[in-house]
Amino acid sequence: MGIHYDYKSTRGMKAMEKQAKREKKLAERRAKRAAKEGPKINDGKTKMHDITKTITLEDLTNPEKK
Repeated sequence: MGIHYDYKSTRGMKAMEKQAKREKKLAERRAKRAAKEGPKINDGKTKMHDITKTITLEDLTNPEKK
């Protein structure tokens, strides 16, 4: 009888513990993946098209030219 009486009163607490455990595992996985990949280096420079040159259809569609 004790297990049935106890179930509803502790259900919310157990659910919160499970959620916290899941979030902790997820954070650990993210940290591990970030450490494995290494620091991300962003120069902030992006390649832009020369503004003095006209944009042609070949510039837009040629996959070989980057």
